[in-house]
Amino acid sequence: VIFLHGLGDTGHGWAEAFAGIRSSHIKYICPHAPVRPVTLNMNMAMPSWFDIIGLSPDSQEDESGIKQAAENIKALIDQEVKNGIPSNRIILGGFSQGPIGGANRDISILQCHGDCDPLVPLMFGSLTVEKLKTLVNPANVTFKTYEGMMHSSCQQEMMDVKQFIDKLLPPID
Repeated sequence: VIFLHGLGDTGHGWAEAFAGIRSSHIKYICPHAPVRPVTLNMNMAMPSWFDIIGLSPDSQEDESGIKQAAENIKALIDQEVKNGIPSNRIILGGFSQGPIGGANRDISILQCHGDCDPLVPLMFGSLTVEKLKTLVNPANVTFKTYEGMMHSSCQQEMMDVKQFIDKLLPPID
């Protein structure tokens, strides 16, 4: 499981969160984004996978930064494959800014969203899940919302994530 943190965070907090739900036969990698100026936050330097210019749907996007981040994550995946992990046993996940990358049509996707998120409104999550359903088999896309959850995670969400991971990555005999 490779899990990408959100803007301004590091992988440490998510590594701790996964420690509470981890299965012993699964390796968890929570990398740190490079520190860079972020336009949205008055060009303050902070951990960020790519620049964020604005939060509205029509905001300009850092296309080259997104492509570079995707290449960096692909290199991380390629390294795990070189280390002997079959590519079909690698799960890519993330929080907020974190989940990026290309997909094949047969992958399973779990998207979670708090219904009280003030930073990334639930409507954006709904639009995202509808777009995902056009890119992969719609039957493989699960969208879960959590009542009262803001721009964070909760225990029920982490248990749903654990169930999703354990289903996709059962122990190999």
